[in-house]
Amino acid sequence: MTEASWILLAAAAACAGLDWIAVARRDERLEYVFKPLALVALVGVAATLEPVHADQRRWFVVALLLSLGGDVFLMLPDRFLPGLAAFLGAHLAYVAGLLPHTGSFPQAWSGALGVAAIAAFMTWLVLPGVRARSRTLVLPVVGYVVVISLMVASAGATLNPVAAAGALAFFASDGLIAYTRFVHPQPWAPVTIMVTYHLGQALLVLSLAYGWT
Repeated sequence: MTEASWILLAAAAACAGLDWIAVARRDERLEYVFKPLALVALVGVAATLEPVHADQRRWFVVALLLSLGGDVFLMLPDRFLPGLAAFLGAHLAYVAGLLPHTGSFPQAWSGALGVAAIAAFMTWLVLPGVRARSRTLVLPVVGYVVVISLMVASAGATLNPVAAAGALAFFASDGLIAYTRFVHPQPWAPVTIMVTYHLGQALLVLSLAYGWT
């Protein structure tokens, strides 16, 4: 980590914390400012740190920029599908950065079955609500679950615990979004979604420099 990346990481943490407060208070004006700023700062962290694998950094920056676009879309009314598409692209970019650095089968990929089982359960849980909302959402949602599951499995297969923890936090955030949107809203969910989301993104960025054996 360089001095610039540490400063930008602190800025990302501050923006994320202010976004959590805004979400808790339902202050959309502050959320519209600090939610995207947190991702902008994380892009800066990824661009200025010293990565173990330079090729991975390029893909992670693409993933963060697509995530930034997804954040903006999801803050706007009736932009769920564009937001979903942006995050699907982000996960594909993460996969592109992770896959070249995964270990050999079966040791590295042993966790993929667990990820698949959780994804299958979540799909079974939310699909009735998705169909009730709009049948046109079924294929995009199923496709998204497949792609994020591949991202989580790929992160685990790198045997980098920082990457794996970040991917799992991201997975938990998206799973909670799906549950609250299509099954049953929870009053504590919005803040939890953002905490796990920012933690996941930050850990994935930090995995560029840490966790490799």
